[in-house]
Amino acid sequence: MTSKSYPSRTTLWDDQDPVDPAAPQSRGAWRAPSAVLSGDRGGRRVVSAMPPVAEEDAEIETRGPIPRRAKFAPARTPWWRPRSTFGRVLLGTAMLLVLGSAIAGGVVVRQFLVRDPHFRIPGVSSIQSSGLSEVNRTEILPVFGEDIGRNIFFVPLSQRRKQLESIPWVQQATVMRFLPNRLSVSIVERTPVAFVRQGPQVELADADGVILSMPPVMMAQHHYSFPVITGIDAKDSLASRRARMAVYQRFIAELDQNNQHLTEQVSEIDLSDPEDLRATMPEQGADILAHFGEDQFLHRLQVYKSHIAEWRQRYPKLIGVDLRYNGEVPLEMSNTSNGGDSVSAVSTPSATDPAKPSAQPDQPTTAKTATLTAKATPGKTKEAARKALEAKKKAARLKAAKARLAWEKLAHERAVSQKAANQAAHSNTDSSSQLKQGQ
Repeated sequence: MTSKSYPSRTTLWDDQDPVDPAAPQSRGAWRAPSAVLSGDRGGRRVVSAMPPVAEEDAEIETRGPIPRRAKFAPARTPWWRPRSTFGRVLLGTAMLLVLGSAIAGGVVVRQFLVRDPHFRIPGVSSIQSSGLSEVNRTEILPVFGEDIGRNIFFVPLSQRRKQLESIPWVQQATVMRFLPNRLSVSIVERTPVAFVRQGPQVELADADGVILSMPPVMMAQHHYSFPVITGIDAKDSLASRRARMAVYQRFIAELDQNNQHLTEQVSEIDLSDPEDLRATMPEQGADILAHFGEDQFLHRLQVYKSHIAEWRQRYPKLIGVDLRYNGEVPLEMSNTSNGGDSVSAVSTPSATDPAKPSAQPDQPTTAKTATLTAKATPGKTKEAARKALEAKKKAARLKAAKARLAWEKLAHERAVSQKAANQAAHSNTDSSSQLKQGQ
């Protein structure tokens, strides 16, 4: 069977009528063979098998095909990195040359700074000092004796600072180097706050308990006016002296607040027991030893001032007053009947603290009532007072022993730490001397 082609035949998917002259020529819709043989060509009906196209889809088709997603562009090579192997080798060589030149330049500069004579301290004139008042320059210069002729970069500034601060009058020191060959020393001196009795001599002391020596003539020139302190020894540890001076400073601060200057009424202060400050109060014809404890100094001084005249009138042999107890004040008497200096005690009520009511509000609080009670039962009163005084003294001795043990322990710890610091300083000195010999 021979297949024939029909050029005017249309396909099922044609959507245009071939009769329309404006339309492009294409094969028309399918017709039966009998219609073709009969020559029937008019009135053809075009049948399209394609579904209708929406307007949005038509607009999309008119826009053209959707472009494909662009591929990621390869990373660009930095401008400083060569692409060829030869360029990379050349760049690495240049970098090595630059690094080597920098190292060689640093070595040359270091050798210049170490060996050049312009950086050596020629003499004491190159050591400048400031802040000196009580400290002499002759006390400072021996600290830098080893640095004369030494390169300024090899002067151990921290070690020199510690050596300067070991001078009693120096509280703080600062040492700086200035090129090419000059050292600057700045000193902050200690401020005396009290006189301290050291055996037959009287010295000065600052707030830390550091003993400061000064000739009496210079003390008179400075017009110092402080109470004299006893109970502080230069052999004691610095921590124990600082603790006792802290009690003294609180005492001074309370008595001198609001410009009252009540400390002028105190001649001597005993700090042997840091829990019991004892002050010598000069009265007409005698000195009274007052026990102030460790707090409430101003209130206890007011109690003392308000009753001392009455106490002295009732008790002519009064030598001591214990103000540490609220509600009563033990009084110490001098007993010279046997030609000795024995001391007895009489307990008498005193003005109570307004903030703390007395434990016995119904009892009178005057020395006169205490005297009458003592006359009524003299034996029992004296015996009770003696036992009470012995108990208080025993408690005070126990407290002092505990405090002494604590101070000894702290002193031992300080000694161990000081020994370690000295060993470290000695090793640093040895290394510095070895370095100097190597130079």
